[in-house]
Amino acid sequence: MKVLLISANTEQINMPVLPLGMAFVARAAEDAGHEVSQINLMADPEALTSLAARIRMIRPDIIGISVRNIDDQVSLHPRFLLEAVKQVVAACRQNSKARIVLGGAGYSMFPEHVLAYLGADMGIQGEGEHAFVTLLDKIEKGRDLSAIPGLHHAAQGITNLPDINTELDRFLFPEPDRLLTSLTPASDEIIWLPFQTRRGCPLNCSYCSTALIEGDRTRMRSARSVIDALSQYSSAGFNHFFFVDNTFNLPPGYAIDLCDRMIEADLGISWRCILYPGKVKEELVEKMASSGCVEVSLGMESGSDIILKKMNKQFRTEDVRHASELLKKYGIRRMGFLLLGGPGETRQTVMESLKFTDSLELEMVKVTVGIRVYPNTEIALHAKQIGALSVDDNLLSPRFYIENGMEAWLRKTVQEWLKDRSNWIN
Repeated sequence: MKVLLISANTEQINMPVLPLGMAFVARAAEDAGHEVSQINLMADPEALTSLAARIRMIRPDIIGISVRNIDDQVSLHPRFLLEAVKQVVAACRQNSKARIVLGGAGYSMFPEHVLAYLGADMGIQGEGEHAFVTLLDKIEKGRDLSAIPGLHHAAQGITNLPDINTELDRFLFPEPDRLLTSLTPASDEIIWLPFQTRRGCPLNCSYCSTALIEGDRTRMRSARSVIDALSQYSSAGFNHFFFVDNTFNLPPGYAIDLCDRMIEADLGISWRCILYPGKVKEELVEKMASSGCVEVSLGMESGSDIILKKMNKQFRTEDVRHASELLKKYGIRRMGFLLLGGPGETRQTVMESLKFTDSLELEMVKVTVGIRVYPNTEIALHAKQIGALSVDDNLLSPRFYIENGMEAWLRKTVQEWLKDRSNWIN
């Protein structure tokens, strides 16, 4: 079958993000014998205007649209990003009779509601490599679709839970010369290639949507397959990588093994990652630096032990300081994150967070006022229990939690704090 995959994301909230998930799905579909074309709307500013012509030229049987972002996660005047995706769906409808299948992280958080809002034919929640290829096979052969994992098909009344695949090595990395080179952004800035070694997270932070997308179990690729893929990309000219794993340092033994193998392979790469501040050992940080790690996103979220506990964090401020000092010792750049205004937040805990974070002397700090509320999270349940949200709110339109009575003071305090700190942003 002829398959057209479109990454609808054009948002550069922190930096341009390459459509890694879509590239994995493309590789799986191509390996199954399908003819696959890809369009990355972020890579080409004019791509949306030329989309109609490209659809007519490709003449696909199936169009897959990857939905990454629902909104910009900014609590003050949030931008709802699905309107732009609706234009993509409309262009597909007007220029093709192909069935339209949704996927991606944003879609997976709200599968039924996004499907209804965008008016696509069906969608796949969660991992798409196996499910999408199965869908293509059954459509091509005219078979029943009802048992496909993660499939949502309103017209046929199908709402299946996603499959959680434990053997990630069955999903082969996209080959750089065949797929990724056509997906790179048009700008001249350094490309930090997204790279994933594991999926899922069992930590159950009160606000986090990861379990909705990837499940609550950590599933890892074999270290050998990771090094093989990194070697291929490095040989093809990619030398900057962003490990998008939710927690690079968990499990610790796996992280150390990866670093050892990267050191042994002598790849000559630079990389960044997301680090969970709990249980960070010097052995790991030393190996991270030796293997090419130059920057870490330190997932601290608060500088108050009271709030960390309410967020279900399995670390405290002393652990954050320990991790920060180790990273500084080995020359790894640190970016900290604060999520202010959540349940239990007070003026005292806010000031604790600001002063504590200031004392770390991080290279960059990102401050967010208000916490985006996602379905099936602890914060969503709390907000509905106290009447801050309607019990029937599906949360597709962005909703943010800010502890009652704190918003005006919190916004003013953060703005005043940022005036004298050029490396702090919001």
